[in-house]
Amino acid sequence: MSEPASISAGVAGRYATAVFELAQEGKGLKALEKDVDALDAALSASADLRDLISSPIYSREDQAGAVSAIASRMGLGQTLASTLGLMAANRRLFVLPQLLAALRALIAEAKGEVTAEVWSAQPLTSAQSSSLVAALKQTVGKDAKDIKLKAAVDESLIGGLVVKVGSKMIDTSVRSKLASLQNAMKEVG
Repeated sequence: MSEPASISAGVAGRYATAVFELAQEGKGLKALEKDVDALDAALSASADLRDLISSPIYSREDQAGAVSAIASRMGLGQTLASTLGLMAANRRLFVLPQLLAALRALIAEAKGEVTAEVWSAQPLTSAQSSSLVAALKQTVGKDAKDIKLKAAVDESLIGGLVVKVGSKMIDTSVRSKLASLQNAMKEVG
């Protein structure tokens, strides 16, 4: 991780921890989760919002005013709205995407959710998804109450799956098996 990226992650992590703890104390995790989803959707949909948080040409006051108006219009909770205002005042709005990701991770951990990233050569059917979730629950253990699949299609896999849960990666793709076979053949010859 590069130094600026690690600094951004550190700043976002501190804000996320503070927001999460305040929401947890006030028993507002569900509301916080909805706010995070709404803000993430707005950030994805609006190039102007992305420009506002990342461009140095906007003054602190401009950013604070815009963020306050956005939070009010979206109906964001007081904790998150105040945090956005504080971030604008401290010129830290550029870490908003990392803040949202950190908040998602904290909320998922509190709910006992585990996200599994899955790449397959073809889209998974609902039966395949259900089987995979059941198998992952056994693998992950009792820590996970719920497993969410984040599926993507990668045709270069040829067949099989690549599954990533936390720091563990399971690669059962045909592509990796062919690569292993090719390496074995190089060692022999």
